[in-house]
Amino acid sequence: MATIKVFSGTSHPHLAQRIVDRLGIDLGKVVTNKFSNLETCVEIGESVRGEDVYIVQSGSGEINDNLMELLIMINACKIASASRVTAVIPCFPYARQDKKDMSRAPISAKLVANMLSVAGADHIITMDLHASQIQGFFDIPVDNLFAEPAVLKWIKENITEWKNSIIVSPDAGGAKRVTSIADRLNVEFALIHKERKKANEVASMVLVGDVKDKIAVLVDDMADTCGTIVHAADRLVEAGATKVYAILTHGIFSGPAISRINNACFEAVVVTNTIPQDGHMRDCPKIQCIDVSMMFAEAVRRTHNGESVSYLFSNVPYF
Repeated sequence: MATIKVFSGTSHPHLAQRIVDRLGIDLGKVVTNKFSNLETCVEIGESVRGEDVYIVQSGSGEINDNLMELLIMINACKIASASRVTAVIPCFPYARQDKKDMSRAPISAKLVANMLSVAGADHIITMDLHASQIQGFFDIPVDNLFAEPAVLKWIKENITEWKNSIIVSPDAGGAKRVTSIADRLNVEFALIHKERKKANEVASMVLVGDVKDKIAVLVDDMADTCGTIVHAADRLVEAGATKVYAILTHGIFSGPAISRINNACFEAVVVTNTIPQDGHMRDCPKIQCIDVSMMFAEAVRRTHNGESVSYLFSNVPYF
């Protein structure tokens, strides 16, 4: 039977190491570097013939370079006769460009899906896609894991008065995610309707729901420049919330994000480690990190053994 081989790209080697530690195997040997003209060069340092290969590469940092590196690694393993190549992409790149929302706009998430398929990927494992319909852009299986079980666990363990909390979505698009968490905690939920004049700039916000004298927990799938969640936190405090937490799956934190969080009224901003967070946590003491390596490790193990991964949609594996 084929054995598991896990290789790491350069975007998040720490997460890849945690995954293989939980699986009880060694990280595969791979050397990635750049030629003087900045072309990416990848050398797979061990045989993958007939093996079940998993390549861990997150859509963070130098996104275009990391995406190209992932495509080259997939292709290198595929033409080296790997039996199956699975791309483990904790944070899917270009996920926000998932629809044609104006004339002549690209659907870049579909383009990335095509590139991964053409490179030779047989299966995709990712987490909290910005829009779940991105799964339909692929003609290969896609397992979209949810951070929700880990988020519920964090809320119950770290917010002592969580029963007096209200779960808030900073925009209409996250309503389904927020109602699911609120239902499982048996608490109320609220919604903030925002209007944008242009990308990364929020024009106005309207709060739907009563947050007075409650702990507000903002939940979203990603935060980039953090303009939205900081505005939302201010709006919640104005409406009478006693404390405000933010829980985000993908903490991108580009541009002025860190200084905005430092100056905002958050008790804590909680993110998962789908994107490297060590630097962000050094610069901002409010940022806390949830480790999701066990969910990816269990997804890899179950995929390799032909087991269902649906257990992970509502449970955090302990091993």
